[in-house]
Amino acid sequence: MDASAYGQTSPSVPDWLNKGDNAWQMIAATLVATQSMPGLVILYASIVKKKWAVNSAFMALYAFAAVLICWVLLGYRMAFGDELLPFWGKGAPALGQDFLTSRARIPESTHTREDGTKETLEPWYPMATLVYFQFTFAAITLILLAGSVLGRMNIKAWMAFVPLWLIFSYTVGAFSLWGGGFLYQWGAIDFSGGYVIHLSSGIAGLTAAYWVGPRLKSDRERFPPNNVLLMLAGAGLLWMGWSGFNGGAPYAANIDASIAILNTNVCAATSLLVWTSLDVIYFGKPSVIGAVQGMMTGLVCITPGAGLVQSWAAIVMGILSGSIPWVSMMVLHKKSALLQKVDDTLGVFHTHAVAGLLGGLLTGLLAEPELCALILPEKTRGAFYGGNGGVQFLKQMAAASFVISWNIVSTTLILLFIRLFIPLRMPEEELQIGDDAVHGEEAYALWGDGEKYDPTKHGRVTSLFGEENPVSRNANDAVGVTINL
Repeated sequence: MDASAYGQTSPSVPDWLNKGDNAWQMIAATLVATQSMPGLVILYASIVKKKWAVNSAFMALYAFAAVLICWVLLGYRMAFGDELLPFWGKGAPALGQDFLTSRARIPESTHTREDGTKETLEPWYPMATLVYFQFTFAAITLILLAGSVLGRMNIKAWMAFVPLWLIFSYTVGAFSLWGGGFLYQWGAIDFSGGYVIHLSSGIAGLTAAYWVGPRLKSDRERFPPNNVLLMLAGAGLLWMGWSGFNGGAPYAANIDASIAILNTNVCAATSLLVWTSLDVIYFGKPSVIGAVQGMMTGLVCITPGAGLVQSWAAIVMGILSGSIPWVSMMVLHKKSALLQKVDDTLGVFHTHAVAGLLGGLLTGLLAEPELCALILPEKTRGAFYGGNGGVQFLKQMAAASFVISWNIVSTTLILLFIRLFIPLRMPEEELQIGDDAVHGEEAYALWGDGEKYDPTKHGRVTSLFGEENPVSRNANDAVGVTINL
């Protein structure tokens, strides 16, 4: 047993390391990573039509891996490094031993003292922990965005889009609000990603859906989940993982982390119940998919203020997040020509952009001064608590306007650039067939799927990839009839 692991001070346990904080931050990072992999991989694979299950899961899987490599090579320090521009950091690798083993620094905690000097708070763990924790947020943002373009985006275009969007869009929002950029310095609040992650992914997803174009008419008209129970498993991982998502935002195992976790779950439960109730009132029956959407909007809405609002306010936010996005999805969507034209596959605009914006604005109203003092370096209060709280609400509106504008412009330019070299949309034959044409693989082998009968072999049955009777992976070229074994 390594005695140094339990010693007070050693090369691996410097005097500034708090083992409890470090352990919690790594657990929180793992919880957020689990939301993506396997959480959203499972949810995407099961919530879509059967023919798109593999493609949808792969888009999430690819994004998770690609973001990590881009993050350590360049992205982290563009989002949390030294200032290059008021909204962007200087890109550099986050791979050096000295950098990763040094004590972490939180740029967003930097504030100016009365004497004019600047002070930056430092959590009690190494930079390696912080780099990985922030990667998990970057990864889930891209995966959430993917939900808007499932079922038709060219996989090669997606592979190019992920690193470009991370570098030219995500890092800007992250630096501006979390990395010590101009929105943070101005006093805008985003506790754990209501703007940086959810508003960004929702707006960028809608923009991407516009440029990629809609699914086939047959897919838009009928797109049933291929496995509702598996969808619930993915949704469950997403909900439970959110304790790390918001509970890790204070960067320590402290009181504010506890408040954030409780508020997160209270808001999510309230929102789910409100959404389900509205489904029953207006459609006569509860919807499992609707319950998942209500859960999602509650989690998203509480995120920008999870550790800054009282728990009664979390219930209020849950009521509003279960109703306002419901109205935007079920009522306004059908009346809007733009939303009808743009095919947002999973409704990411409603569940993330609308709910994220709602949460950010409600935080400007309901942020409680004493809770804000637990984590924010400057005195802050919501408009509900009087004083200069009305100014905070205006700051939240202005920050949202910047995030929305940047994501529309950057996403458009990135996709137009990619379109010069790679079609954004799959060819018609791939759209008709789905996974088998795009990947040569299918999600299920039920009722003989994947098993081919070759009459020249006198009834011998081999697998689709069997050595004795290899057949084309393309469904158009398959010979024989499918049989049940």
